[in-house]
Amino acid sequence: MSSNTVCASIITIGDELLIGQVIDTNSAFIAQELNKIGVPVKKRVAVGDVWDDIWNSLNEESKHANIILITGGLGPTADDITKPLLCKYFNGKMVMHQPTLDHVNYLFEYVFKRPMPLLDRNKKQAEVPDVCTVLKNEKGTAPGMLFEKNGTIFIAMPGVPHEMKWLMQNQIIPIIIQKFKTAFIEHRTLLTAGIGESFLAEKIKTFEEALPTNFKLAYLPNYGMVRLRLSAIGNNKEALQTSMHQYFSSLKNYVKDVMIADEDISMQTIVGKLLKEKNKTVATAESCTGGYISHLLTTIPGSSDYYEGSIISYSYNIKEEVLKVPHETLTQYGAVSEETVKTMVQNLITIMNTDYGIAVSGIMGPGGETPDKPVGTAWIAVADKKKIITRRFHFRFDREKNIELTAVNALNLLRQLIVDNH
Repeated sequence: MSSNTVCASIITIGDELLIGQVIDTNSAFIAQELNKIGVPVKKRVAVGDVWDDIWNSLNEESKHANIILITGGLGPTADDITKPLLCKYFNGKMVMHQPTLDHVNYLFEYVFKRPMPLLDRNKKQAEVPDVCTVLKNEKGTAPGMLFEKNGTIFIAMPGVPHEMKWLMQNQIIPIIIQKFKTAFIEHRTLLTAGIGESFLAEKIKTFEEALPTNFKLAYLPNYGMVRLRLSAIGNNKEALQTSMHQYFSSLKNYVKDVMIADEDISMQTIVGKLLKEKNKTVATAESCTGGYISHLLTTIPGSSDYYEGSIISYSYNIKEEVLKVPHETLTQYGAVSEETVKTMVQNLITIMNTDYGIAVSGIMGPGGETPDKPVGTAWIAVADKKKIITRRFHFRFDREKNIELTAVNALNLLRQLIVDNH
């Protein structure tokens, strides 16, 4: 392959990936790191701990990728077959790599502080094929291994995420930069709300049709919002950045009435930035979400500057005794009602002494529905000391998804109130 067509394939190995016991986060991280240096990922393949499947994947991916990155199967147990397979695949023989053995001894004696001598299976971690370049793994016992064949490089890494990440950033990325001439890749993302994916596509149809061939627009719907990611690839970094700025500015103009952020950030980050800029505070009163809104807000560093806390009013008793929702309101209208969330948010602001408040109550499922309040019904109220906004939603998913949708839409409703106030 020519230097102008550099691309990568990622092969993740492990039965646990195929049965869903472990979520493959390694591929996402590897792809992100490759993207930073202009290496697109052609394919991502997951295979089990099966000799023939791994072997066939190596053959297949080497047909169209210059760089093949492999994770998993390098441990000390019988099901870890990646290392002996690679040894045979590249016609090598296993040898003891003394620097790796010294590193393993150091880890067990001084880092892990194991009082017993090394097991033979621990020592075998230092055995490597004699046809590879050994990549020292500072974070664990299994080294990385680099092989070359017909202009393609194959790099095997441990499947343990923090070990893989260290190897990628400190060993592998510098090697790829040195060996290959890569292109430049630019991405810009914006977030829209209040418009469906198909309507959004129709809205920007003219813009999309006018994009040059090295640009690509992706639609990423989630939680009732749509992210638009504009991507471009080229060999001249400055020219690419100039073109990206021009086209992204044009895209923003097309969607200015539905755009809520011109960067790839979460709803809780957007709300946090607004509150911090305005020097305002917020609290939450959560029934159906059980503290999930609080969780989202507090995942942001520095959220203590604007987030005061939450009242998890899951029961009628807490709604009445703490949030002072009248018993008559609950019996007449029910906990999942506009009247209840209005009272919740109004009293929350007073109790917590905040500038803004969010209150939610709903039926997340799978049970609890009534004829007029099906599963997925959620009432949301946001308020400041002068104004209350309420809205009813009807979500149609499972419990987990309904909770997530309720939380994100509550934050978006708060965002709208803050923006309207200024």
